[in-house]
Amino acid sequence: MNTTTLYEQDFHEWLQITLKQLRERDTDNLDWEHLIEEIEGLAASDRRAVDSYTIQIMIHLLLLQYWNAEHERCARGWRDEIDAFRLNLEQLLESKILYNYFLSQFEQNYPKARRRAITKTGLSGATFPEQCPFTAEQVLDINFFG
Repeated sequence: MNTTTLYEQDFHEWLQITLKQLRERDTDNLDWEHLIEEIEGLAASDRRAVDSYTIQIMIHLLLLQYWNAEHERCARGWRDEIDAFRLNLEQLLESKILYNYFLSQFEQNYPKARRRAITKTGLSGATFPEQCPFTAEQVLDINFFG
């Protein structure tokens, strides 16, 4: 069975063979098409995770700062969520490429977070700033909660 067929029938086995081929520098027999597809998929997945964690942190920071009616009851949970999202984001941002991606997408992620905060709270859009009230450094700062 060739590796292209194996990819479709037994992905785990395909991974093992591809890893062995890479270690042995057996480039003539690599399933290049699927290898490239998998690497592109990993990169896209990591970028989506960076965006997701960034947006979640922003949403919860907005809730902490602007949802006064729920602040006393929910602030502790929101802070806990922010801590968890920051931990996950911090692990991803150990990669310089993903850190640079985080910075490049920071401003574009805020409108998504704002829109979600409006939907979640039912508050008027005027409640939340049009421009991001946080810096990238604040979003990553374990001691910043607004």
